[in-house]
Amino acid sequence: MQFIDLKTQQQTIRKKIAARLDQVLDHGQYIMGPEISELEKQLAAFVGCDHAIAVSSGTDALLLALMCYDIGPGDAIITTPFTFISTVEVICLLGATPVFVDIDPETYNIDSSAIEDTINDCKNESYNLRGIIPVDLFGLPADYDLINSIARVHNLFVIEDAAQSFGAIYHDRRAGSLADIACTSFFPAKPLGGYGDGGMCFTNNDAHAEKIRSLMLHGQGGHRYEHKHIGINGRLDTIQAAILLEKFEIFQEELNERQIVAEHYTRNFKKHVSIVTPRIPFDCQSSWAQYAIQVENAAQRAHVQACLKQKDIPTAIYYPIPIHQQPAFKNITNKRYPISESVSQRIMSVPMHPYLTVEQLSNITTSFLKALGTFEE
Repeated sequence: MQFIDLKTQQQTIRKKIAARLDQVLDHGQYIMGPEISELEKQLAAFVGCDHAIAVSSGTDALLLALMCYDIGPGDAIITTPFTFISTVEVICLLGATPVFVDIDPETYNIDSSAIEDTINDCKNESYNLRGIIPVDLFGLPADYDLINSIARVHNLFVIEDAAQSFGAIYHDRRAGSLADIACTSFFPAKPLGGYGDGGMCFTNNDAHAEKIRSLMLHGQGGHRYEHKHIGINGRLDTIQAAILLEKFEIFQEELNERQIVAEHYTRNFKKHVSIVTPRIPFDCQSSWAQYAIQVENAAQRAHVQACLKQKDIPTAIYYPIPIHQQPAFKNITNKRYPISESVSQRIMSVPMHPYLTVEQLSNITTSFLKALGTFEE
């Protein structure tokens, strides 16, 4: 059994992908070929944004979004301590300071109700607070209505880290359209993943789109050897765009299947008092990049993982160490974020992909519940 089954997916569309790759080999435009603009057009329409800019990775998408706002030393950005390192890494790479807000223990997203207090703390500590980066963790969009309203009051920008949520829905809007700039990832394990690194920035702001396009091409101006900004080499490869175009053809169908898998898990796991299943707010739909649940403690988690491993059922932990406790960030803050710390000791993920069979799902949930029943402190 695969944790994320890319092999079965590839078998269904391999001939079409091969045909797309042959087209790229035939025209030979490996950098900024016509597949790039075709992908941008299709994904912009899907998300509901005026502009989609294909870039080299989800990390570079976040970096470019911050560079678009000229973030640098002395600036501060509010974000979550419970995420993959990229979200915070890009802030630090530009010399700015991450300011953390703890998470909601059931959605795993930033606790939007605590952002206002953190903003006030930043003012008291003389931070030059510039923006907020919420993370749509495991595929569920954060509470953008509240976050955006807070940001407007305090003259802050909002960057949506939609690396895991492409395809998700928040109040009839798609992830990727929920903030000033949104960033997603096409890492192979993501809901829409390529066969290598890739990402995209989305925005309705013409000036932002123009600047990001310049920044990703070494700050290019009117021609190849004019440079208006200090930028990066942040382009998406044409071959990856070709692959993504074919995978996007089956994307909605895969989202539907992910939802069926998630409903099976929730229906079965919520029966057990020691399991915390994901909470999906009203009028929202996750893209289910992961199905993450919480057990009672780290010892119970280790026991369950060991039992499932014996049955060849893979599991994973996202994330075992919150960002503020990572060695690389030891000089950033000495504050505690108790919910993130607690969740990191209890959370685990089970296989999540569109190609899980009914028999596999039954095996996973039955084996999981049996493992809980055999746990002894």
